[in-house]
Amino acid sequence: MHRSAQLLLGGTLFLAACATTGSNQTDEGFVEDLPEAVIALAAPFQDLTTVRLDPASGCYLYRHVGPVETTFLPLLTRDGRPICTRAPEPAA
Repeated sequence: MHRSAQLLLGGTLFLAACATTGSNQTDEGFVEDLPEAVIALAAPFQDLTTVRLDPASGCYLYRHVGPVETTFLPLLTRDGRPICTRAPEPAA
């Protein structure tokens, strides 16, 4: 358990080093050059061409076009964890 927490924290810090900046975004707010680490972690069923970084959470979101509506969903790893540039803040 302790080792998996260390790996998760290490992965989060690694992604933080790969965080995107405003100069790496299109006019619509999508990330132009998604870091290779994020691409490697992302589950295959997600659209990596329409990814943006949520400034409130620090997590990546992708645009999902469904049969009824289009919405932004968290970009997930193969095991269902959100891909973020920083660790979540502890609950109060």
